[in-house]
Amino acid sequence: MRNALDLNTVRVYVAVVDEQSFSGAARLLGLPSSNVSRHVASLERRLGLRLLERSTRHLRMTEAGRLFYERAKPLLDALLSTEEELGAVQRELKGPLRMCMPTEAPRLLAPILAEFCSLHPGIELECDTRTVGLEVLREDIDLAIVFHRGRQDDSAFITRELATLSSIVVAAPTLLAKTGMPRQVRELKSLPCITTVNALKGRPWQFIDTEGEIVKVPVRSHYRVNSGELAVAGARQGLGFAIVAAYPCQEDLAAGRLQEVKLDLNPAPLQLLGAYSHRHSVSARVRALLEFIEARLQGVGGNSR
Repeated sequence: MRNALDLNTVRVYVAVVDEQSFSGAARLLGLPSSNVSRHVASLERRLGLRLLERSTRHLRMTEAGRLFYERAKPLLDALLSTEEELGAVQRELKGPLRMCMPTEAPRLLAPILAEFCSLHPGIELECDTRTVGLEVLREDIDLAIVFHRGRQDDSAFITRELATLSSIVVAAPTLLAKTGMPRQVRELKSLPCITTVNALKGRPWQFIDTEGEIVKVPVRSHYRVNSGELAVAGARQGLGFAIVAAYPCQEDLAAGRLQEVKLDLNPAPLQLLGAYSHRHSVSARVRALLEFIEARLQGVGGNSR
């Protein structure tokens, strides 16, 4: 019977691929670089295959190396997660939790974060409110909260949907008096619209057809903002039609400052996502917070989850 694989050599190989260098893996694992090289060489001898192509400037997986990584990485993550979960049963959640979110998210999340930290006083929360998207995860951030609409792009990061918020198209009565009430999404192409940069990916608006597929509608915009709150304010002033989450518009709709524009297709819902990096398995602290947020947001803002 063949000897079993050494789990440490597998862990070192996965770290080399994740960090894209032997020196990066050595720093991550707290090992000398020479030990990292020996572990990878030992694994290659054990398998009888070359896993990495090395040069002075580049490190590239072979086809065999890529297959081994794709099989081994989820197994190591699952082992680490299990270890953390078993440990969390025996101890309270504690330690630093660094996160960021766009400036609008506290409207939904501020009381939830405060409650979470009151339940887990060992958590050392650092929360930065800035609109930066997923790229912030390349910094020293454990969790990013982002808003998104439509299909998610392929990403080097893992996302978890926390809530799905129903959306509507709105406009001010003064604007509708000039343009008339559109009934089909294609009419929006010739009308003034307000677009947001992050959640809507710029100018195209996104709707859902009868088969559940995304339909993108290019619109004209002279008012582009990074905030749904700014979009609502612009719509209130008659600057254009806006596609926004329904829950923050209720007072304006009730007071007649805005009117809902019902079209032949429904706007794609706004998704609230929690995102973290592939590079390290999600910690028990991040996992607990994501589960807590998801549970507290059930039924909020038309959440269909």
